[in-house]
Amino acid sequence: MDSRDIVIRPIITERGTDSMAISRYTFEVSVGANKHQIKKAVEDLFKVHVLDVNTMIVKGKFRGMGRLKGKRRNWKKAVVSLREGDSIPLFEGT
Repeated sequence: MDSRDIVIRPIITERGTDSMAISRYTFEVSVGANKHQIKKAVEDLFKVHVLDVNTMIVKGKFRGMGRLKGKRRNWKKAVVSLREGDSIPLFEGT
């Protein structure tokens, strides 16, 4: 798996922006990726040193529109802790 296939997109929320002050960044990642693959992918893509990776599966919500019912897809979220002094410039512009 390529690094760009593992890290899908950054997640920019109010809580995520507050945690950037302590060098923690949030990404949507591939559901099949494990912590070791996520760590290597973030280090390769952004040239930073990753200390810790926390992952969670976010369950898709059930949605309905009239008689039609559906479910959003499940996805995986990773919170990555970086070494003190490292930062990802992609997030700094927001």
